Amino acid sequence: MDVSDLPANDVTPRATSGRYLLMLATFTAAIFVSAALLFMVQPMFTKMVLPRLGGAPSVWSVAIVFFQGALLAGYAYAHWLTRYAPGRPSVVIHLAVTIAAVFALPLSIAAGWARPPESGETFWLMGLFAASIGLPFFALAANSPLLQAWFARTDHPAARDPYFLYAASNIGSFLALVSYPSVIEPFVGLRDQASFWSLGFGLLIALLVACGVLLWRSPDQTVRASADGTAEAPPTWRDAAFWVALAAVPSGLLVAVTAHISTDVGAVPLLWVLPLALYLLTFVIVFARRPLIPHWLVVAVQPVFVIGLVAVLIFDPLKTIVGLVAVHLVVFFINALMCHGELARTRPAPRYLTGFYLWMATGGVVGGIGAGLIAPHVFDWVAEYPILLALAVLCRPGLALPRARPWRYLLYGGLATAALVLIITALYPVVLAETVFNWTVGTLLAASALFWRAPLPFAAVVAFILLANHNVVEQAGSMSVRSFFGVTKVTETPDGQFRLLQHGTTLHGGQRIREFNGDAPADPPELLMYYWDGSAISQAFDAVRARVNGPIRFAVIGLGAGSLACRAEPGDTVHFYEIDPAMIRIARDPYLFSFLWLCRPVPTITLGDARLTLAEAPDGAYDLIVVDAFSSDAIPIHLLTREAMAMYKAKLTPHGMVVMHISNRHLELASVVAGIATANGLITYIDDSADIDEAANPYKYSGTVAAIARSEEDFGLLAHSRDWELKTADPAQWVWTDDYSNIVGAVIRKLNE
Repeated sequence: MDVSDLPANDVTPRATSGRYLLMLATFTAAIFVSAALLFMVQPMFTKMVLPRLGGAPSVWSVAIVFFQGALLAGYAYAHWLTRYAPGRPSVVIHLAVTIAAVFALPLSIAAGWARPPESGETFWLMGLFAASIGLPFFALAANSPLLQAWFARTDHPAARDPYFLYAASNIGSFLALVSYPSVIEPFVGLRDQASFWSLGFGLLIALLVACGVLLWRSPDQTVRASADGTAEAPPTWRDAAFWVALAAVPSGLLVAVTAHISTDVGAVPLLWVLPLALYLLTFVIVFARRPLIPHWLVVAVQPVFVIGLVAVLIFDPLKTIVGLVAVHLVVFFINALMCHGELARTRPAPRYLTGFYLWMATGGVVGGIGAGLIAPHVFDWVAEYPILLALAVLCRPGLALPRARPWRYLLYGGLATAALVLIITALYPVVLAETVFNWTVGTLLAASALFWRAPLPFAAVVAFILLANHNVVEQAGSMSVRSFFGVTKVTETPDGQFRLLQHGTTLHGGQRIREFNGDAPADPPELLMYYWDGSAISQAFDAVRARVNGPIRFAVIGLGAGSLACRAEPGDTVHFYEIDPAMIRIARDPYLFSFLWLCRPVPTITLGDARLTLAEAPDGAYDLIVVDAFSSDAIPIHLLTREAMAMYKAKLTPHGMVVMHISNRHLELASVVAGIATANGLITYIDDSADIDEAANPYKYSGTVAAIARSEEDFGLLAHSRDWELKTADPAQWVWTDDYSNIVGAVIRKLNE
């Protein structure tokens, strides 16, 4: 072989092989680091933003929509560069854009965005993300398709099919997301995270320069035919629409399953990362050269998993948080894997690579906007979840009406019957008893096996069952309100004696509206839930009142149904701090809950996040501050930090007390409170006694309550009660701050109990 036959930059086959290896390693490293930074910034910056919106789970959904939009912008920019400034000019332009993004570092909240408005939180949040991290995220978003396009123009043998690099990109994304809650968040503060992220961005710039040099020195190759030798026919508009649909459904499911887990299963912040990590893992699998899970197998088993999820949603056989979350995540993973597998199967030749990614990103934005922005304003429950499950079934190969006439008649008759039953259950839900409905569902699920190869009738069965189930289980006369902060329901018990306020899976208030004999209850209303006479919270009120020996001034963070207004006596000053306008409307409606109307004095209600609004109160303003602001089992971390406790301390009178309701099914928080109290020179007592017979006292619950004060004498009666125990800080446990928190540790401690 003549030396002149070798590439210009090499003189031996060994040198050529070494250059190819260096080229592949450099491009892979650049894509991997870029993807890791891209998806590490999402939970990191979202955690920075959460305190401004009370830790609402919706923050994560809106963040996903923003990131999908920014990803689309980056992909569009990469497509434009590849089309109008291909090859070497794109290297210069992109390096200039990336270096410009350095001036936005380190990551922080942009000036002028300190406090959210009282309405329009979604658009404010989108603006905050754009102003704070828009340029760095835009530069990162363009890297994956652009670097693949650069690699396809080199003389590397693998350049004929560069899609495998997309798998490397998603491996970096997946590892970043998984490592954040398990490795980074528990051991690294937010400021240090931002500093390390900036260093990683600098490393990425160096890798981009190296990739640019390798492209510059490589003979500029015309993008060749795809690896399987098929003709490079340009994609049609039908192909583009197909890709948009296949990308939109799993993207919408990502938002919907996150909202469902946060609202109806258990709003543990750690869970917000898991669906996104699985979403990225599906890309890793389907774009690998040898997929770990064959696509034909995923298509075959998808109906089985969907039927299983429908059965779980209807019959509710699982009672543990781990089991419920696992089922939802596994079915989401299978559906996303099936849709993304179809995307990978129909991908175009490498010369149309950036356009393909652009249509994929467009679908991601469409699905995210539909589920994250439009659905919350259209539905008063998480209806987008069952709708998207049905759409995922429609993404299966072979979407068409049955050809045989008998099967068509059966399909049309079944759909007409299902529609009739759905209308009846919507208008008269009591007509169809729950037992009859369950038998009907069981029959339909069994019959759906006949249509598992036909997506259209199978999707119709799934949609009918889930939508009809909502109408059956939703009680007559109940009210559901959906806001940025979740779904709030007002229901009555079947015996008609109590009206209940529920947010997510947790009851936040209740009132007796009828005695056992049917008579109207006496005034003032009897306090229920965690506020009944003799409860830990009522004991704290009694202790403060005995110490002050007169009218007291108290503040409550978290309004609920307004029950604690009835803890006030003549002369008391009462202030409520509530972030959710929907909760205020419900509590003020005397036809729903009458605590605020029947108990005097009339309290003042301040709308907004308590860390911002309570901070504006005068120092020494309150004898007692009650923190009861948890939504479902989600914890607003910014109310459980050393800095938050310092603010509470400043707002207390010299002998005042802070009371925190920290009952939680998934997190151990008593040690957290003891830690932040000790860091501020305060003492903590805990009451987690269960000395009430909840069966004999309906809707009166025991819980875990922490009382914090400056000295033993400030606790008064509580320090001498057998129900209250002194809680000391664990020296081995890091104190939670605005810069650091450890959700994983709290979960592990709860499991160890």
